[in-house]
Amino acid sequence: MSNVHWRRSLAVLSVLGCGGKGKPVVAFPGLTFPGAASPLDPACARTSSYPGSEVEPMIAIDPRDPKHLIGVWQQNRFSDGGANGLLAGVTFDGGVTWIQTAALFSRCSGGTYERASDPWVTIGPDGTAHQIALVFNRTKSGQAILASRSLDGGRTWLMPIALQQRNDPSYVMDKESITADPRDARYVYAVWDELTGQTDPTSPFNLGPTWFARSTDGGASWEPARSIYDPGADAQTLGNQIVVTADGTLINVLSLITQNSSPTPKTAIAVLRSTDRGLTWSTTPVIVAQAEFVGAFDSKNQKAVRSGDALAAIAAGDALVVVWEDARFSGGVRDGIAFSRSVNAGLDWSAPAQVNLANGAQAFTPAASLSPGGKLGVTYYDLRNDDPRDKDHLLATAWLATSTDGGKTFTEQALAPPFDLRTAPFAEGYFLGDYQGLVSAGESFLPFFSMTNANDGGRAEIFFRPATAPAPMAAKLLADVQITGPREARGAARTVSRTAY
Repeated sequence: MSNVHWRRSLAVLSVLGCGGKGKPVVAFPGLTFPGAASPLDPACARTSSYPGSEVEPMIAIDPRDPKHLIGVWQQNRFSDGGANGLLAGVTFDGGVTWIQTAALFSRCSGGTYERASDPWVTIGPDGTAHQIALVFNRTKSGQAILASRSLDGGRTWLMPIALQQRNDPSYVMDKESITADPRDARYVYAVWDELTGQTDPTSPFNLGPTWFARSTDGGASWEPARSIYDPGADAQTLGNQIVVTADGTLINVLSLITQNSSPTPKTAIAVLRSTDRGLTWSTTPVIVAQAEFVGAFDSKNQKAVRSGDALAAIAAGDALVVVWEDARFSGGVRDGIAFSRSVNAGLDWSAPAQVNLANGAQAFTPAASLSPGGKLGVTYYDLRNDDPRDKDHLLATAWLATSTDGGKTFTEQALAPPFDLRTAPFAEGYFLGDYQGLVSAGESFLPFFSMTNANDGGRAEIFFRPATAPAPMAAKLLADVQITGPREARGAARTVSRTAY
């Protein structure tokens, strides 16, 4: 839909709370809590499967002021999709202190839809912040892609605009993202996938094209949404995300899933290109690589770990870098983190190479960023510090790997102590989010990630490491850890979702 504004008077949601949880912080140098106690309606929060949980974060940095950052996440996750609401953490001092705000996306924050998911945020070159959400109902039909902007750095958010709305349950929208053009504040781009025939999701005739909308007036209004790529029947795209190269080319990375109705669909990482700010797009995607993931899982209880296995993350700078989960480095036994690099605006890509250093442990859910000087940062989780003999816990560790030579070599450091993944929300698997956030300030990388906090009852919470924080000591490297278990269990743990709320 084009230029569809919700028919209310212009409204904003004021600051709901301030940072500081008033409880012990994880004992690890430099971590801060972007979230405070949830400002959502307590009565509303009680309907959630996991009250107080904070998952699936994304972060943006102000190109005019590296101390101004906005992070967004799901607050109070449900086991069967979405959350009570999406919150935003705003900092003006580089992440030392935070305030919390929320856009009017879901009922719990003053909107009309029951649930919200897939938070994403971006900040334009003029400082305007843009946030996007997938919102939907469970008790009745209704879903939409909503975009909201902030003219005061994230302190308040204007009334959301619906980029697309559906009341037909046979259509399902998923995995949207939003990107402000870093070269021209007038242009903002949104992209997502839409699946057809979801009353019979196993039909080989279903479609899953990429949809796109753009604003040419800084998010005040939006052009009509349109399909920019349709892979045809029994296929879909997933995880669409746009970055802008130095020459102004738009690059949309996506997962191209074919044979979608089969138990084992095939997935390729691909990109679409636009040289005219999204007015037209390449008709044939450039394939980066085939994705050979098997999915993460808990080998001790045969339960799934819901990771970003079917998604890729992209970063733009002096080159383009794409990262994703891939099992090619272990002979198809366990997922590691793969990356590929392009130096000609996405026309050609290097052969996949490995990022994670502990090849004997499952690694999953990568995020990537490139510094102005060309330094590459990749965050991810792995299970190297889990003890296979400990049947009561599943210890995961968050890592930051960096490379100063274009990905030929990496060094890594732990972002936090190992934490028990089994206390995370369970939503088709232990769930911290289908993606995590990472940006750079100068040559420093700023991870924005979810992990469980033993000091707060084991709930999943959002953490941030400011650029001024001391470098954490690396957790011990157990490169010889071998994660075992029947491959069939891994494959069945979580099939590539037709949707990934």
